Amino acid sequence: MNEAPREQWGSRLGFILAAVGSAVGLGNMWRFPYFAAENGGAAFVFLYIFMVALVGIPIMLAEFAIGRGAKKSPIQALAHFGGRRWKPLGVLFVAGGFLILSYYAVIAGWTLRYLWNALITGFAGDPAAFFGQVSTGGDAVAWHLLFMVITITIVAGGIRGGIERSAIILMPLLFLIVLGLAVFASTLDGAGAGYAFYLTTDFREIFSLDVLSEATSQAFFSLSLGMGAMLTYSSYLSRDDNMPREAVIIAGSDFLIAFLAGLMVFPLIFALGLSEQLSGSTIGALFIGLPNAFAEMGAVGRPVGVLFFFALFVGALTSAISLLEVVVAAIIDTVRWPRRKAALIMGVLITLAGIPSAFDITVLGVVDQIAGNLFLVFGALCLAIFVGWVMPDPIAELRRGGERVAWLPLWYGFIRYVVPPLLLLVLYFTVRATFEMIVGLFGG
Repeated sequence: MNEAPREQWGSRLGFILAAVGSAVGLGNMWRFPYFAAENGGAAFVFLYIFMVALVGIPIMLAEFAIGRGAKKSPIQALAHFGGRRWKPLGVLFVAGGFLILSYYAVIAGWTLRYLWNALITGFAGDPAAFFGQVSTGGDAVAWHLLFMVITITIVAGGIRGGIERSAIILMPLLFLIVLGLAVFASTLDGAGAGYAFYLTTDFREIFSLDVLSEATSQAFFSLSLGMGAMLTYSSYLSRDDNMPREAVIIAGSDFLIAFLAGLMVFPLIFALGLSEQLSGSTIGALFIGLPNAFAEMGAVGRPVGVLFFFALFVGALTSAISLLEVVVAAIIDTVRWPRRKAALIMGVLITLAGIPSAFDITVLGVVDQIAGNLFLVFGALCLAIFVGWVMPDPIAELRRGGERVAWLPLWYGFIRYVVPPLLLLVLYFTVRATFEMIVGLFGG
């Protein structure tokens, strides 16, 4: 049976924008600035950058080496270099992408619902009541379904015609909107208090293992690591791309948008005296606090809110595309289904799997903790062990781009000796947090 030639990116820019799109999502637009504000401000930002350099970029390069080296999706790629006994790790990546997208699409559906409401009627007078109305039940299911239809349509269009084309349009637009809103927020009276809340430095937090765990988990979630997304995207690269350079560009772009998001969000909230709404969950602040801020701004609040929720939607969509592609690519490589069939069937299954999260936010939180935190860290740990101790000569694969990168031996040493112990530490805190959540829910 002759295999169809593997799809490839049409350009280096297309790959970079798609990979940045995979990395940039709700984790950047809200999760990063919120965690920074709650965990030492500039100290958290410093720790995040440090963990991206120490762990994030090394794991991304590990995924790149496997993906481009094997030219296959996670399950087949790991078997290609490590034999059949490593297939379960690939299955974990695919299962992680499946589960993360199932609840992520529910939250993304909320962004689409808020965008629609802002365009048609404006923001609700009682944001808390409105969120309670639309976040669960039939309304949440309907917008979850619509968001998945959009995601499935783009992935079914293929690498160049669907994913790359959408990234080339959406990612520059997202950056311009976030930058523009950050500049606008800086002009508001009281913006300085927002900056102070965001970036007040408490360097004692650098020595907190809990904050270290939060920063590392955020690095994985933000950069789409440990779920096979970068591995899958890199499998469509040509042998000429310089992967170390691309990894640094992707990580830097991801951080820039995350940092700008904080410069956008906190001045808006503090300028309108809504800082008390920052306590509680990140979801509550995003979908209650900010809509309240836009409503309080008067006539200008509506267009600002429309742009903000459009940016959120774009970030969520580009991340969702990469998650679905992980699952679809695995089905194409394993079952040999054509792309459109794989995208449709797996997209429908993911949509159905997300319905419990659409009916109960508690379910969403549990799935997020297990798949969005525990799976990612454990997957990245196994990936570091695989590349550091099993895969033959990953440095040679990373040097195929034609340029000799002097620091690749240092990267290899990090992957073997530094990254695994750090991830074991983070995994301990993640398991503890997961256990405490489950006990809190079911232990009375």
